[in-house]
Amino acid sequence: MLEPTGPLPPEIYWRRRVFAIGAIVIALALVIWLAIMLLHGGGSSGSTAAATSTSANAAGPAAGSATTTPAATSTPDAAASASATPSGTVNATAASAPAACPDQSLAVKVTVGQPSYKAGDKPVFGIVITNISTMACSRDMGSGLQQVSVQSLDGQRRLWTSTDCDQGGQPDVRTLNGGQQAAFTLTWSGTTSQANCAGDRVPVPAGSYAVSAQFGSVRSSPETFNIS
Repeated sequence: MLEPTGPLPPEIYWRRRVFAIGAIVIALALVIWLAIMLLHGGGSSGSTAAATSTSANAAGPAAGSATTTPAATSTPDAAASASATPSGTVNATAASAPAACPDQSLAVKVTVGQPSYKAGDKPVFGIVITNISTMACSRDMGSGLQQVSVQSLDGQRRLWTSTDCDQGGQPDVRTLNGGQQAAFTLTWSGTTSQANCAGDRVPVPAGSYAVSAQFGSVRSSPETFNIS
């Protein structure tokens, strides 16, 4: 069957077979080459796509990080937070050290130990200073700053004032919450006095008198008592 048959010489038929086989081989080679190229091209595309995807994914978090970092660090907020801390410390310090009590936040009341004393007795007076505001405050309430005066009932004659001869003692700073009181007592010798402790001090004669207290610009209502 391999021997060529026909009217032409056998060499012609063999040549035709060789050309046909060569053509088939070349065609198969082309098909195989094309298939290899296609497969290689698809792999490269896949690799490129994968690389692109990987790059995109890598760039994505980086870009997200770059976007969120300012918001996360939020420098102005951090600065505000940092500046808030000293402010809080200042407020805490201010809260632990109340402001000085202004005169308008205080009320003064004077009391007499008993309504009547005998000549030669030493009357006892009470002074109550009240913080009438709603805020805590502090004030030096030393004895030299409290002024207690004894005068005639009509107020025309001053007989004695505690600050005439009181050189003032140690500071006595009191912190009063709203509505809180500070109470003090003072014993009077029953004798007269003058400014700067001038002149002689003589016993006050029997009679009716009024005592009042003053602290800063705040003055109490007078209270009466008798010396018999």
